[in-house]
Amino acid sequence: MRPSQPALWLSSVFSWANLVLLIESVVFLEIAIVIFAVLVMRLCTRVLAAPPLKLAKNSCLTPARISSSENTRGRGGIALVLIALAAMQWTTPKSACAASPQSAPIKTLDSARQNGAQAPAGGRNSSELPPSRDPILAEARSLVDKGMASEADRRVRQYLAVHPDSANAHFLLGHILFREIQAEARLESQLALQVQAARGGAKVLGANSSDAKDRDEKAKASLAEFTAGAKYGTPTAADLKVVAFDYVLLGDYFDADKWLTKMLEWAPNDSDGWYHLGRTKYTENRFAEAISAFQQCLKLDLKNVKAEDNLGLSFAGLGRNDEATAAYQQAIAWQAQSTAKYPGPYIDMGNLLIDENRPQDALTFLLQATEIARGDSRAHELLGKAYTRLEELPRAQAELEKAIELSPQTPNLHCMLAPVYRKQSLAEKAKIEFDRCAALAGSHSVSETPRP
Repeated sequence: MRPSQPALWLSSVFSWANLVLLIESVVFLEIAIVIFAVLVMRLCTRVLAAPPLKLAKNSCLTPARISSSENTRGRGGIALVLIALAAMQWTTPKSACAASPQSAPIKTLDSARQNGAQAPAGGRNSSELPPSRDPILAEARSLVDKGMASEADRRVRQYLAVHPDSANAHFLLGHILFREIQAEARLESQLALQVQAARGGAKVLGANSSDAKDRDEKAKASLAEFTAGAKYGTPTAADLKVVAFDYVLLGDYFDADKWLTKMLEWAPNDSDGWYHLGRTKYTENRFAEAISAFQQCLKLDLKNVKAEDNLGLSFAGLGRNDEATAAYQQAIAWQAQSTAKYPGPYIDMGNLLIDENRPQDALTFLLQATEIARGDSRAHELLGKAYTRLEELPRAQAELEKAIELSPQTPNLHCMLAPVYRKQSLAEKAKIEFDRCAALAGSHSVSETPRP
């Protein structure tokens, strides 16, 4: 049975109505999705702009690009993408922002000092000059290493005339000036002179006052270069070490102590630095601190004979004679098989025995010292003292005369020899020595270069 015409018309109307409703539902769904997306975006914008978070402008968030050709399901995922992107603001680790300017490390002065003062391996000496990238400064440093300090000085000064703000050039010139001083008189000799002055109560000057003045002027000039360089860059441990040595040469042990201590904070494995800090502490009569410094040196540089000998001197300074004796004996034992021996522990052991009123026992060590170092006036001086105590006056006279021959400007030697002459009824010689003693004591001069 065929449907009537009205029925067909009604069926067609219902079909079109269903199609319209379907289209409307899809449109409404899309509109709803878009409205929801807009709301989520506004919400995220407000949250991200909230003051407490203070997110950096250069965040790690990478904007997503969404194609307009996506289907309805794809469009429906916009909200999830936006939520996920918003969540990334709180969950992204800082390491993911490595390329961001805000995350780059800031190089402070302290970090620059630490980077420039790496501790040497083992017991390495940190006073070695650091390499220079500038070819002119590198050449000047090469000249220093070859012992051509004067030529290196000239080259660096020419460089500074063009580059006055070069920290490395100023620091290098500071090193060069110190090397020039070393060429004239070793640093350890200067330290030993100060130690002997403390023992004898006389201020130490060089054999020639003009030479001493030149040395002091160069030390001051070296310090001035390090000060100038510090305006433009950070010094290294090697630089601070030379600064400390300059102060030693000027007799300023307080500042020498200060800069050696600072240098060792940057280069704690520098055994030579610990040794010189111990020497400085000893000269300041800070014997307990000297002991600690020498012990640290010995941890880094096993069987360092000089450090062990100076450890003994420091123990003796505190009246701990048994420990001093042990240290001297240890230093002597360490070099028993060596062909080139260091006379220090023999001399100091002999001196300790004389102080303990054991001059006969002291002779054994002092005679060995004169065999090791025939030109050491201190050994002959103590032998003269021991023989005087033993009433062996001719031998005492011979040793003291030898000591004066080696160190004619030391007042104490003339003062010791005068009574030896007098006891042997050599009145005229005794008077000459007494007068010489008084004259030199008044000038406070000494010309010897004693052991370090």
